[in-house]
Amino acid sequence: MGRSLCCEKVGIKKGPWTPEEDIILVSYIQKHGPGNWRSVPTNTGLMRCSKSCRLRWTNYLRPGIKRGNFTPREEGLIIHLQSMLGNKWAAIASYLPQRTDNDIKNYWNTRLKKKANLSSSAHASIEGANPFVPLKEPRNTATALQEPTSTTVPLCDDGKQSSETERHHPFTVLENWLLDEAVEQVDIAGGLSTGLCVDGVY
Repeated sequence: MGRSLCCEKVGIKKGPWTPEEDIILVSYIQKHGPGNWRSVPTNTGLMRCSKSCRLRWTNYLRPGIKRGNFTPREEGLIIHLQSMLGNKWAAIASYLPQRTDNDIKNYWNTRLKKKANLSSSAHASIEGANPFVPLKEPRNTATALQEPTSTTVPLCDDGKQSSETERHHPFTVLENWLLDEAVEQVDIAGGLSTGLCVDGVY
């Protein structure tokens, strides 16, 4: 059979500690130092088990304990360490000397666990996203066919590009016809001045 727990012994007191008990425990540890917890109840006369004495000192009475809200840096450190070490709160507390493992464990269960899960889910969603999926849906093919399109053609005389729509515009057709007529008249005049035969006329 296994060894019975010290807290199950007859006459062992349970429940909240009194200020008088705290004073006795602190005075003893200041004199003898922390450690050898099995002898503490006997040497101090406290009707507490050795585990209760150790936890009372470690989580509440030892000097340098930091109380209050956790800083963002502490939260990030706890989340990072928990992802590597798991729920080994004493090991995690060794990286935050001013915090107790009990406070860290309670803060994790009440606040940080949910935040860490949400952060992991968001990170997994980003990593699982397909980078080749277009952000916008392509246009409907039928709608695209109904939209007017313009085809780029070579440069005009003025160095600008014109579209098929512009080339077949009534004003553009008339302008091109007048330009052709003017070029033809210039050619005829040039032929007369040089004595060349143009369409049978000298």
